[in-house]
Amino acid sequence: MTNRLGDAISPYLRAHADNPVDWFPWGPEAFAEARRRDVPLLISIGYATCHWCHVMARESFSDPAIAARLNERFVSIKVDREEHPDVDAAYLSAASAFTDGLGWPLTVFATPTGGAFFAGTYFPPVATGGRASFLQILDAVADAWANRRAELEADAGLVGEALAAAAARSTTASDLPDQRQLDTAVERLAETEDPQFGGFGAAPKFPVAPALGFLLEREAGRALAHRTLRQMAESPLRDPIDGGFFRYATRRDWSDPHYERMLYDNAQLLDAYAAAWSQTGDDRARETAEGVAAFLLGVLRQPDGGFASAQDSESEIDGTRVAGAYYRVPAQERARLRPPALDDKVLTGWNGFAIGALARAGRILDRPAWIAAAGEAARLMLETHRRPDGTLGRASVAGRVSDAVATLEDYGGLACGLLEFALAAGDVQSASDARDLVDLCLEAERGDDCPFGVPGGGDSVLQWTGLAARVDPSEGAYPSGLTAMATAAHTLFLMTASRRYERAAREAMRLVAGPAVSVPSAFGAALALMSRLDGEARQLVVVRPQSQPDVDSDPDGLVAAARCHPADVVGIVDEPAAVALAEAGFELFERREARDGLPTAYLCRDFVCRLPVTSPAGLS
Repeated sequence: MTNRLGDAISPYLRAHADNPVDWFPWGPEAFAEARRRDVPLLISIGYATCHWCHVMARESFSDPAIAARLNERFVSIKVDREEHPDVDAAYLSAASAFTDGLGWPLTVFATPTGGAFFAGTYFPPVATGGRASFLQILDAVADAWANRRAELEADAGLVGEALAAAAARSTTASDLPDQRQLDTAVERLAETEDPQFGGFGAAPKFPVAPALGFLLEREAGRALAHRTLRQMAESPLRDPIDGGFFRYATRRDWSDPHYERMLYDNAQLLDAYAAAWSQTGDDRARETAEGVAAFLLGVLRQPDGGFASAQDSESEIDGTRVAGAYYRVPAQERARLRPPALDDKVLTGWNGFAIGALARAGRILDRPAWIAAAGEAARLMLETHRRPDGTLGRASVAGRVSDAVATLEDYGGLACGLLEFALAAGDVQSASDARDLVDLCLEAERGDDCPFGVPGGGDSVLQWTGLAARVDPSEGAYPSGLTAMATAAHTLFLMTASRRYERAAREAMRLVAGPAVSVPSAFGAALALMSRLDGEARQLVVVRPQSQPDVDSDPDGLVAAARCHPADVVGIVDEPAAVALAEAGFELFERREARDGLPTAYLCRDFVCRLPVTSPAGLS
């Protein structure tokens, strides 16, 4: 049996390399083998820090009898959902036709051409509680393929048609919401608040960081956002020792967390707590932001400056892997234990979220080291993940880049992060690189009303499975690719005055405007952008004189006041950076200079600027 996973980029795939299952990675070879043998596909989708993925690996994929049945009757494909998010999204949509309880591990049975005809999640090794065992499922599927194949293929065809029809319906554009409709979305979120423990809904309870970001944008929503953030900071969802937040809580009171810790959650929560501090001056919000930043920099940061995608839920205690055990021991004992493993896969889009959060929070809280760390991660992404033709790779480990196709999430997330770093550090190259990424997506081929495409067209294997429907644009856990790219385009508009970028942002948001107002918990980042699009654009540039040793660089406190200003873009740069940015086509920085050797602020609305000021009073 060939070991095809041992040299994989994905830690999740490598963890299955020694299984007795004859695994294939996602790619054309697996489909060709299924066609050659004329057997169905078993597509198993998960990720490295998923607890139930670990359980099913130990119980079923390590069992020789189960593996023998799989090898005899199926071609088995192992997919890391974080490496191939488009594959995961397509098969999640298909699986919804067969089961209501979607999640991971996702177990999909498909024709040799990739059409799904049955799916589930975790299957136990032994039948229990009226639930069939995994072996019974395999036998039933194999029997159906042998004796009712036409029926299964027809089912797969119907699923594909339904997904295509749903994708077509999802592209219907609507008018962008006005202020009243945006406040209605705030009210809908408020109606779901847990009045006793905070957060939204009952159990399981997630941080829903995008929704919190939207609430922080709206005057009517800020009290709810501040209250929720405070309750989360004081809850078991956050590890008080290293400051990081867990993925979600299984109980309404935030207890019994699901202990994996995700880069995207913590990046967005750093952003949210920094914003909350800028609005309230609450020391608890500042301390929480500092704790999250310490977790990002002290735990998830890799030696090359990139950020691991997650930390596992399980750790080994006394020779046994147990979920959450590491976090339940006293701090002194924890120091002697090996911490849970990292999924050290560096993902382009998620690193973009971290770059943006560190740069923005570093500006707000005056933490130059955070901004510098954002810059190191940005350089890694551009040097390692950007190909010679300007397109992006999706993932890497220790400098080895996966052949997985980058998604709109990667282009948009990285572009947003680069722009935030450029504004915080005055880095003209990052701003120009972000513009190049947005331009690539504006110029890429696309098949619907979306203004953005994916350079290269996306996953070529997924295209011919019949499941390559448009990826769900909702964003429960982090911004969708559509929203991330639209946000980057809007920021570019505010920096360049190019209406091309503003039009693209508006067109993109019109595609989700209808469902966003109706279901705000699933479109938080989109609503935050729509809120900015509906208001008058606010821009603030502060230009500092070239640094002089032994001279107070901010004698009147202007820079300190500007750090927390609520403008849509805040750029705090030195004079040479302002000149370079203007020369590179970023019109917002045109003719901006420090006056009388002092930091000088230019406060603008839609590029119409007040007279320059050198005191904080002029920023109100």
